[in-house]
This record gives sequence, structure tokens and C-alpha cells, in this order.
Amino acid sequence: MAMWQGAMDNRGFQQGSFNNFRSSSSDEDLMDIPGTAMDFSMRDDVPPLDGEMEEDKSYNGGGLGSSNRMMDFLEEPIPGVGTYDDFNTIDWVREKSRDRDRHREITNKSKESTWALIHSVSDAFSGWLLMLLIGLLSGSLAGLIDISAHWMTDLKEGICTGGLWFNHEHCCWNSKNVTFEEKDKCPEWNSWSQLLISTDEGAFAYIVNYFMYVLWALLFAFLAVSLVKVFAPYACGSGIPEIKTILSGFIIRGYLGKWTLIIKTITLVLAVSSGLSLGKEGPLVHVACCCGNILCHCFNKYRKNEAKRREVLSAAAAAGVSVAFGAPIGGVLFSLEEVSYYFPLKTLWRSFFAALVAAFTLRSINPFGNSRLVLFYVEFHTPWHLFELVPFILLGIFGGLWGALFIRTNIAWCRKRKTTQLGKYPVIEVLVVTAITAILAFPNEYTRMSTSELISELFNDCGLLDSSQLCDYENRFNTSKGDELPDRPAGVGVYRAMWQLALTLIMKIVITIFTFGMKVPSGLFIPSMAVGAIAGRLLGVGMEQLAYYHHDWAIFNSWCSQGADCITPGLYAMVGAAACLGGVTRMTVSLVVIMFELTGGLEYIVPLMAAAMTSKWVADALGREGIYDAHIRLNGYPFLEAKEEFAHKTLAMDVMKPRRNDPLLTVLTQDSMTVEDVETIITETTYSGFPVVVSRESQRLVGFVLRRDLIISIENARKKQDGVVSTSIIYFTEHSPPMPPYTPPTLKLRNILDLSPFTVTDLTPMEIVVDIFRKLGLRQCLVTHNGRLLGIITKKDVLKHIAQMANQDPDSILFN
Repeated sequence: MAMWQGAMDNRGFQQGSFNNFRSSSSDEDLMDIPGTAMDFSMRDDVPPLDGEMEEDKSYNGGGLGSSNRMMDFLEEPIPGVGTYDDFNTIDWVREKSRDRDRHREITNKSKESTWALIHSVSDAFSGWLLMLLIGLLSGSLAGLIDISAHWMTDLKEGICTGGLWFNHEHCCWNSKNVTFEEKDKCPEWNSWSQLLISTDEGAFAYIVNYFMYVLWALLFAFLAVSLVKVFAPYACGSGIPEIKTILSGFIIRGYLGKWTLIIKTITLVLAVSSGLSLGKEGPLVHVACCCGNILCHCFNKYRKNEAKRREVLSAAAAAGVSVAFGAPIGGVLFSLEEVSYYFPLKTLWRSFFAALVAAFTLRSINPFGNSRLVLFYVEFHTPWHLFELVPFILLGIFGGLWGALFIRTNIAWCRKRKTTQLGKYPVIEVLVVTAITAILAFPNEYTRMSTSELISELFNDCGLLDSSQLCDYENRFNTSKGDELPDRPAGVGVYRAMWQLALTLIMKIVITIFTFGMKVPSGLFIPSMAVGAIAGRLLGVGMEQLAYYHHDWAIFNSWCSQGADCITPGLYAMVGAAACLGGVTRMTVSLVVIMFELTGGLEYIVPLMAAAMTSKWVADALGREGIYDAHIRLNGYPFLEAKEEFAHKTLAMDVMKPRRNDPLLTVLTQDSMTVEDVETIITETTYSGFPVVVSRESQRLVGFVLRRDLIISIENARKKQDGVVSTSIIYFTEHSPPMPPYTPPTLKLRNILDLSPFTVTDLTPMEIVVDIFRKLGLRQCLVTHNGRLLGIITKKDVLKHIAQMANQDPDSILFN
């Protein structure tokens, strides 16, 4: 018999192996914490809801001579009942109902005694305490990653003899032999050529430095990909597509486990330090969510309820963005706009608190030594003018085109990686891309520096104390305006910087396509911002020189007099960065707030909004999906996008299983099947659950029972009661009829039966069904006609149908 294709093959239950249903674990079972022992295994990333229950609790049953007694062992909870298998979707309705019941019970008991009242208060406070711990841990790890990555990035160029733990900048801070023109050169900092051949001059010294730069980059990349491959395969990538899928209710065991957290933290530092075109901002969201998931084990309210756990993960994602960009409010909006599936008002408050604590912790660590949360914090003081909206919109168009181009090419490359032999050699791929990146990067100072430093350089508003090539204007010291630098004709250094930046732009555009998606931690925020910042700086300098040489043009003469400080190239770089990041991710509100928090200037919100909206419109015109949604579809994750509308005129009967000419639906009857019958159905099928009907003839629906609950309940009954045999009748009814003497004891499983499964009629429009699945987070929906069961629609069926209506491959949906 066949039934709805409700699940991927059940990993735990194989034919002929009825007892082998639990997911295996490759993590260690216990992590020692002072004063307690907690289970942090991969298996327990989604722990049994009743894992604390004693296994010796007996059920009410009788032997062979007690036929008038029904076994109802579920009067006491069974460990494992109500939990979920790996790669399955949670039942949001059931989880929220359980939490309401738990809260109602605690509230009622709080009126009975002082201890119960204290327990009620601690339960209410536990959520805020958890947010505090997540913020502290996320901020601490982010500070550690920032400091380590900065030091290891500089290690490719040399070491500090005054203290090996100092990076280049810190090494020269206390030096007394630093000049203004060469503030990065000091006797305490030695390049590799100075250490190895005692000179920093000449072609051979250049070759030595070149060789050591490439060698260190390859070493860091090799360590990163090796650690990921051996210890935590889930630590690769940015993690945001998987976080979005998990927050929608899908279970990926181990993805937020302790090994993933440890390896991702270490390899993120290595990957960023290798010089690859990637960032740490996206992976920091994954790191923060790992912190949130692990800390959930400390609180039963979140450890035992998957819906509550996902509220915590939404707040953790906000904390991750908060420490990545130093933008607490932007982090909250990012979690709301981009990653969260269910975001109640209570989660908004707690996300804000977690982001605040995380930002405060990172600020206390002060990883960059500038009292700021990010390396590229800037402040502009020159107002923008209305005419400048035109180049800002042009940058928005560029960002949209870049975003659409990047998504298409990167997805095509990632698909090639998945479907060819290339995917079998991740170490070689990483080393080849790293070698190409390092070889091309070293000759150009803008590609040699870290991407965060490059963005900082591009955002910088030139002043009199800046010695950068980008600020090498003619007559730069001939000014009476104090520290402000008015528009000047560009000098040799500016023109040289423009050529180098143009080459850097081409390299970043090309190399990022092949870098994102490799088997190392890789974020996309910083590379995208770098592309936009370079394009913006080039356009900004062009506008600046145009205003200087043609200040008498009509477009300039009304607001830009000769020698005035009219154009701020750093502002153009910031707007370009926002445009390109928006084109790739399709973020709008959260993006503008993040960029505003980076600059600290309210007056630049309008240029940022104009560029962000333009980039989104242009990118949406060329392709509806952002990069994270595209990777979700590429990997076949069962994510039902809440932002898209279903506009096709199909009915539930067109999507349900079984279809016409298909075998009948596999069902269980409420009072006529034996244990052997149910075990046979479980053994011969891979479905995640079974409808329960009054009888096969009537097909009147009684409820729905999950496969996992059936397996655990029957196994527990066989283990706890010798009288249960294969001929024992299973009852899903409230009461059982009198049985003849000397018959095996019956088995009552009503307590695992969902008596209120969601149902629709066969003529319900699929537009409504899709909306129900989105808003209620359903796993499956039963289809009836005049009260008789006709079929079933699962989340996988809905996703397949949407893909089919969009002329996509419906078989690309890999999981249920």
C-alpha cells in the first residue's frame, strides 16, 4: 500500500531492525560544567522532551490472564515520545500548545505555595537570563575572533619583535621612531625578508615576502578546510541559509552543536586570515545561534520545546549581527526581516536585550583599540546635496546588477560543485582558490590588506593627517579651513590609487563568485560591501574632480563654489557598499539601519534608502531570490517563503496524496489492528505518520499519530510488560470493549494520538492551503470529503507543487 510521500527515508527505522530508531551521535555525550553535567551531544541538539523521566515508571497492564485490563502506560510520559527525527519538521501547533499547558500549570501551582511562586517567577525570568548569557558569550567570542584574525592577517607580512602577540598596528603604537609619512613602519616590526635575509630592499626581498605571504595563506586555508572536513562539516559556509531553515521549523541535528561552535570559531579566524575574499559577519550569526542553542540546555523551558528554542535562536541571530557590525538595532531588524520565521513581540524585546548585551561586551573588549565596535567606523561632517541623489541611484543600479550577476554565477558554480567530481575534493579546491587569491593579491596593496581594512580606507573622509594614496591631492596643505580638506585637484597618488582600485574591483567581483560556498566558513557581507565601496569611491573621486574642474556648470554652481568642500568620496563608498550588499541579500530596512549605525550620521539615511531600494528593485527585476534563498533552494531545504504569494488556481485534491489511480492511503484503524499489523506497516513504509480512522470501510477520521511516537511506545510496552505480544490489540479509543478470557492484554495508545489534526476539504484552493502551512507551520494537513478521509498534503508536497508551478524541478526538494 502507498501513502503520502510525507518524509525522507526515516534514518532510525530500517526494515528488520525495529529497535534501531534513534539517531546516532558522533559528538561526545557529556560536557563538564562546574556543578553540573549536561548532555550537549549532537543527538541532544534536539533533546527528548521527556529525557528527564525515569525509565522505571510502570504502566497499567496485565498478563495473559487479565484480559479485562487495558494497558495505558502513557499515563506516565515515555522518554522520546513527542520528539522529532533528524531532517524532520517540527509541529508548531503542538509545541505552542504544550508551552501553553506548561505555563498554565505553573501559574495554577504558584497560588498554592511560596516555593511554587518562586518557581513561577524564576520561570518567567529565565528567558531574560538566557538572553544575558547569549549576549555575553557571543560578544566574547566575537572579540576573540576579531583580535585573532587581525593578528594572524598581519602574520603573513611579518612579526613584531617587541612582542609576538602584537599585530602591525599595535606594534608601532608605542614606537618612538615612527614618522607621519610612514606611520606603519617602525623598527619593532620586521617583515619576513628582514628576518630571513636581513634586508627589506631589492627584488630578492620582495620575492621572499611574496613567497611567505602565499605560504601563510595556504597554511591557514589548509588548516581551516581540514578542521571543517574532519571535525565539523556543518561549520562551512555562512550558515544563514541553514539558520533560516531551522528557524522555520526544520531539524538539522548537530548544526548548532558544540563541535560546530568550536570548529567554526577556530576556522573562521583561519579563513579570514588566509586572505580569501570572504567575511566573518555572516558566520558570526551562526556562532551566536550555536551559543543560543547550547545555552538552551540550561533551561528546561527551552530545552524541551522546539518552538520556544527557535524564539531564542531568533534573538541569538540578532546578537550575532550586533557584534558583527556594532549595530544592535540593525541586528534586531535583520533577525526580523531576513532570518526569523516566527517573531512574536516578546522575542523582539529579548532580541533587543541580547543585542545590547552582546554589543556592550564587545565594546568592553575593544578589539580594535579605537573604542568602536567595528574596524571601519567613520563619521562624515559634510552635508550631501540634492543633485547627488543621481549618482547615489546609479550606485543602487550597479548594486542591483552586481547582486543579480553574483547570485546567478555563484549558484551555477555551486551547482557544478554539487553535481561533478569537484565536490569530492574540497581541500584541493580551497587550496587552489587560496593560491590564486594570494598570488594576485600581493602586488596590489588594496588586495593585500584585509577586506575590513580596505573598506575602512575607502570609507575614510580625507583630512590633513591622512597619508593614504587616496588623500594625495595637490596643494593639500595649502588651506585655511583647519583640519578639513577642501576639494583639490587629484595628485599622482590618487590616480595611482584609482587604477589599483579598478583592478581590485575586477578581482573581487570574480574571485568572490568562486569563494562563497567553499568548505570553509565564509561570509558574504564584507566582500559585497567591498565591491560596492570600491565602485562608490571611484565614482566619488570622479564627481569630486568634476566639481572642481567644472564648478561653473549649472549642476554645481548653485551649491559648490570653487575650493569648497562639496563632495565626500567616502560617503559614495558607503552608499555603494549598502547598494551592493542590498543587491545580494535583498535587505532594505535592516541594511539602512546597519549602515546608519556604522556612520553615526542621521542625515545620510536618505542616500542609503535611495541606493538600497534601487538595488533591490533592479535585482528583483532580474531575479526574485536573494543569495540566501537561492542557496536554500539549491540545497533542497524545506523552507516555505512567507514573502512570496501563491497565485495559481489549483485545489487541494490536485496536490494531495494519493492521486487518482494510486494505491489506497495507508491508515491505522482505531480498534482492530494488532501490534504485529502496526509493526508490519512501520517496517514496510517510510512515512512520518499515519491517519487513524474508525474503520477501513467508513474512512471516518479519528486523528493522526506520528511514526516515531508509535515506535517508541510499542518498544517501551514490550520492554516494560511481558504480556505484550504480536497479537495484542492496539486501541486508540478512550475505552476498550470487554475481551474474552485468556487473550493478550490490549495496548492503549490514545495519549499519543493527535485528536485535532488540521483538515481541509478536497475543494479548498491551494492558495489558502499554502497560507495555512505558512502561518501555522504545519507538517501535514489531511484532506476530507463529507467527513471521510481522502488523502494528505505534507509540507514537501506543497513545496513540490510550488516548484512545479514555477516551472522548476519538483524533485529538487530533498527533505520533508
